Amino acid sequence: MMSHTGESKTGAGEPAAAGDLPHAGESWAFAQSLVHSRRNVTPRRLVEPGPDAGQLQGLLALAAAAPDHGQLTPWRFVIVPQAQRHRLAEVFAQALSDRDPAATPEQLASAREKAHRAPLLMVAVACLGRREPDTPSLERMVSMGAAIQNLLLGAHAMGFGAGLTSGKAMASNRLRALLGLLDDEAAVCCVNIGTVTRNKPRDGLRPEAGAFVSTLGAP
Repeated sequence: MMSHTGESKTGAGEPAAAGDLPHAGESWAFAQSLVHSRRNVTPRRLVEPGPDAGQLQGLLALAAAAPDHGQLTPWRFVIVPQAQRHRLAEVFAQALSDRDPAATPEQLASAREKAHRAPLLMVAVACLGRREPDTPSLERMVSMGAAIQNLLLGAHAMGFGAGLTSGKAMASNRLRALLGLLDDEAAVCCVNIGTVTRNKPRDGLRPEAGAFVSTLGAP
């Protein structure tokens, strides 16, 4: 796996040549290890250092490799740097106040604090307006999910922790205005990446294939 330096045989974001790829059995073992060992990490457990500029570009290159019918790139990411977190914090607080005018100062402070956690915070935005070819919105969301998963797996391979957060603020008009969203765009979730500050018990059991797979039978 990569270390925080982002150094690898090919470099961050640079695809490996065919001759550099390991044997199929080794690739499968690595893929299993990477996917099964990844865990969602809450932003409050993510501290500096986060990805540097080169590592971030490598992660975004992984997102760009997601399946994308029609090559629409039906998603984008808005990076919220530390110097702008206070603006996101106020939007979170104002969105809470809009929903609950009786929110206490403590609740508003908690809403603001959520914008100041992970070293790298990006808002994932779905682009669902009409394009050519007019790929269905659900198919575009599949592409977005694949792009996000590529980011999460890439961050894990670099040695970082990562997690997704969302909430009612994602639908706030205040957040839409802050991010400059178009009418046909929607903020879906935040992608949070950084160094894991402490370990946590492993997640609960994941479902077996039989729990979510069926086979179409003869009529």
